[in-house]
Amino acid sequence: MLSSPTEGRRRTATLSRLIVAKIGAAALVVWGAGTLTFIALHTIKGDPVNIILGGDSVVRPSDREAIRVSYGLDRPIVVQYLTYLKRVFTGDLGNSYQLQRPVTEVLGEQLWPTVALAVPAVVLAIVIASALALLTAGRSRLRTVASGFELLSVSVPTFWIGILLLWIFAFTLGWFPASSAKTDISLVLPIITLALPIAGLLSQVLRDGVEDALAQPFVVTSRARGASRATVLLRHAFRHALLPATTLAAYFVGATLGGAVLTETVFARPGLGRVTLQAIGAKDMPVVLGIVLLSALVFIVVNTLLDLLYVVIDPRLRKG
Repeated sequence: MLSSPTEGRRRTATLSRLIVAKIGAAALVVWGAGTLTFIALHTIKGDPVNIILGGDSVVRPSDREAIRVSYGLDRPIVVQYLTYLKRVFTGDLGNSYQLQRPVTEVLGEQLWPTVALAVPAVVLAIVIASALALLTAGRSRLRTVASGFELLSVSVPTFWIGILLLWIFAFTLGWFPASSAKTDISLVLPIITLALPIAGLLSQVLRDGVEDALAQPFVVTSRARGASRATVLLRHAFRHALLPATTLAAYFVGATLGGAVLTETVFARPGLGRVTLQAIGAKDMPVVLGIVLLSALVFIVVNTLLDLLYVVIDPRLRKG
């Protein structure tokens, strides 16, 4: 049946409102993240001119004042903030105080090593969590063993996991290099280190969702019609459990970016994590602000993809 012109206009108006709301929410997230970071960094004691010149530099007061003027540091804090917001929403993040290079260039160079670490880690975490949930759902003994692994992986700090893996597989067995960024095999231990905490949390949510689905009438009906346990798990229960699990995607982003800082440090790898630590230690405000804004942008993109994924997983949402 063809929809009426009125129905078509109504759907178009609804879609337009949703798009405008998404854009407004994205702008609000970027503004909030940038503002909070700007305030936090400006409350830290220290003169940015010292960072620009270097700790051991000796220059005339007039030269110091010229640098302060050129970076706009002589202006009132409110003017600096408004100038900063204007540059953010036009894509200009300024220059790094420490490296004297555009922030976008600095982040662009370090983005791929972090992506090459984070994306496989999330994929591995999903595979581990899915396998654990499907194998242990409804089986009390296996569930007890899996729960111990999940509790351990979530509770132990990420850098401890990395150090333990280094000690066993790099220093003792010699299967993997301790620190290197030139070969693909050097990514194995960092990926596992980053994936285990995510897998531990995700498997708990997935298993609870699967066990809840196994008790639903539609699953009981499928079993009564002769469907095997594997068919019921994969076609019905697992899909039912995916909705609450996908909600954790925002957590995955935070855990991956936060864990990358420690993981890249432990394994001496390049990436945004090490750049973040160096920028914070040196009070390189433009770089820190750029990293926070990049994290906010990733959060926005992931949540938008989640909205689309919900519709793919649950056909009932398409009618809404």
